[in-house]
Amino acid sequence: MRNYIAFLKKELLESVRTYKFFVIIAVFFAFGMMSPLAAKLMPKLISYAQKDGMKISMPEPAAIDSWKQFFKNISGMGIIVTALIFSGVLANELSRGTLINMLTKGLNRSTVIISKFTAMIIIWTTSYALAFTMAFIYTAYLFKNHQMHNLLFSIFCLWLFGVFLLAVILLGGVLAKSSYGCLFITGTAAVILMILNAFPKMQKYNPFSLSSNNVALLTNSVKVSELYYPIFISGVLILVCVIGSISIFNKQQI
Repeated sequence: MRNYIAFLKKELLESVRTYKFFVIIAVFFAFGMMSPLAAKLMPKLISYAQKDGMKISMPEPAAIDSWKQFFKNISGMGIIVTALIFSGVLANELSRGTLINMLTKGLNRSTVIISKFTAMIIIWTTSYALAFTMAFIYTAYLFKNHQMHNLLFSIFCLWLFGVFLLAVILLGGVLAKSSYGCLFITGTAAVILMILNAFPKMQKYNPFSLSSNNVALLTNSVKVSELYYPIFISGVLILVCVIGSISIFNKQQI
């Protein structure tokens, strides 16, 4: 446990020293603040862009438009930025040789994997919580009747999907030992999930549903119970990825 805590502190401190923590915090802060503003200002921007004799009718913006922007930004560019930030989760240390030195001094390899995964979750959760807080404050300020159905559950679903992708990134880093290889594996996994989500029968079990049904949850188009299977399967896959990463890393020659 002492080694785990020490290595976790080292991971978090390194993310600060390399500015990765500040980059992801700044990006998510911007997404959280800009989502409500974009929803509020979009009709005015479109009206300014209209040419003479051209009329585009836009409905009055509402709180749901703010959350549409939020989930679109986080599940799109937010996830991509997160993948880019963590793509070198193992490759960077292996290339510098710092991890080799610690392993030869008796550091357990499973401790390395679990500590790195914990640090990734802490940074992802902190950034995501900041984005949500900013979006919630600005939405409440800019829109009336800002209360949404199943908002916290919808937020949780996207958070869990992010944790699932972090587990895939971790496994990809162990398998590929390079940032580009890790991104390729993660991207391939995401594309496969997107393709499977095109089949209605697969949507019931697909973890990708956690990132594609967020707005539908807010409007009660999708029931909470319909996402129980994806949540359970995502949890199982997270464990499989972490255990698989530990197993593979223990057998690798560094």
